[in-house]
Amino acid sequence: MSNAETTRTPFDPAVLFKASFLAVVAIFVLVPLLATLLGGFKSLGELRVNPFGLPRHWEWQNYADILFSARYWQLLRNSLIISTLTVTLTLIVASMAAFTFAHIKFYGSSMLLSYLTLGLLFPAATAVLPLFIKVRDLGLLDTYLGVALPQVAFSLAMSVLLLRRFFKDIPYELLEAALVDGCSYIKFFRYVTLPLSRPILATVGTITFVNSWNAYLLPLVMLNTDALYPWPLGIMVYQGEYSSEWHLILAFITLTILPTIILFLLAQKHIVAGLTAGAVKG
Repeated sequence: MSNAETTRTPFDPAVLFKASFLAVVAIFVLVPLLATLLGGFKSLGELRVNPFGLPRHWEWQNYADILFSARYWQLLRNSLIISTLTVTLTLIVASMAAFTFAHIKFYGSSMLLSYLTLGLLFPAATAVLPLFIKVRDLGLLDTYLGVALPQVAFSLAMSVLLLRRFFKDIPYELLEAALVDGCSYIKFFRYVTLPLSRPILATVGTITFVNSWNAYLLPLVMLNTDALYPWPLGIMVYQGEYSSEWHLILAFITLTILPTIILFLLAQKHIVAGLTAGAVKG
């Protein structure tokens, strides 16, 4: 028997199944994105007869008109302000709460954590009316904070759970040694925990940013001024103005989702590291 026959690896159907499944998922994700991107380069007539193929004539002016319009940059600015506020407040509050649940034992901590976990089962649509009343009473209607604060509240449950799992994987001996040397919990959190937790912070930040960037219901309820609209509300107005100009609408959608795609690609390594941390124990 030759060496080639002795070293040949057996066929594994599980590997083929996983590869086929991932290929199908990739197709379902990429085809709509590519169709939207290419649709923005077509004329309206070509889009109707050739919705998925390559453009016969590339209409670069569709994207240029949007990029040079002040309205597009106003919508992007509003979305960026709201998303940045949401991410910043979420990371600050969730990281401190997760550190407390991970390293500090106190009466009722398990009950509080379970109560916080129930937030994952609470649909945002059912809280629209009480949220509107509370934001109105605080005088935050038609402001960026009026949108960002409810988004922070709804993102806390998942953020705390992810951060707590990562914080618990940090060796407890580091905390004990720091406390013996006179380091307080706050200093340990600031100078040890946060620098070691960049992957999970990037993961939570990216997920929160994407959710806030694509949010539609809360901005619709809390904002009345057109100048404060983020892009999901802006596309509603834009579609009303250009209801038959679907090639322009597709170009607008492509340019507005592009920042989140770029952010995800830049943070991909950290996201994978943060989600897989603690999955394998030595």
